[in-house]
Amino acid sequence: MAWLGAVFLGGRNRLVVARRLYLVNKRTEVRCRGARFGEGGTGVKIRCQWPKSDLMIEYHDRDWGVPIHDDPKLFELLTLEGAQAGLSWETVLRKREGYRAAFDHFDVEKVASYGLERIEELLQNPGIIRNRRKIEATVGNAGVFLAIQQEFGAFDGYVWRFVGGKPVDNSRQDLAEVPATTPLSDELSADLKRRGFKFVGSTICYSFLQSAGLVNDHTVYCFRNREIAGLPGLG
Repeated sequence: MAWLGAVFLGGRNRLVVARRLYLVNKRTEVRCRGARFGEGGTGVKIRCQWPKSDLMIEYHDRDWGVPIHDDPKLFELLTLEGAQAGLSWETVLRKREGYRAAFDHFDVEKVASYGLERIEELLQNPGIIRNRRKIEATVGNAGVFLAIQQEFGAFDGYVWRFVGGKPVDNSRQDLAEVPATTPLSDELSADLKRRGFKFVGSTICYSFLQSAGLVNDHTVYCFRNREIAGLPGLG
């Protein structure tokens, strides 16, 4: 999920609005004596400021930031994050099921075997983003993904070593504190590129780290912050 200030919030004006909403939520929590973080005095859940539509709220509440250790899920997320380049995450999310069907539910070996004929078929598929460079990158990335699995036993073992095997809890107080890139995403991006991955710039990599739960960027006032901290992960 590419980061929020530019894509989700549509620029500076909506970022200001989000900041005001955050302050309202924060004041509400301060007034609620004994209230748990993430829950207002009326029992209404307080969440991060970026999800606005029903689809994005569902994604935030169910998926975003849950630690993932399953290789096909990690490959799916890397693919979708790369597909988002130049687009909004919501656009990609609306096509997630289409991607799963088109790319054999992200069976890495199958995707790595796609030839020119299959790529041409994918370019006609309205269920995905029909960008040749992104489709070809997905196929090429699958081959590199397989090489990493062979070297490390699993892509999970490769990528989680960047955070020492444990999610980084950033304890963000405010949306404005969340960066587009970090030294961690720079390091991951550089290593993936060195190995041959495409569409893995530092911004995309940080979005991947957030989405896959290697970093927890739910703000401390979000009800999911503590829930995520207590999850064992997927896979």
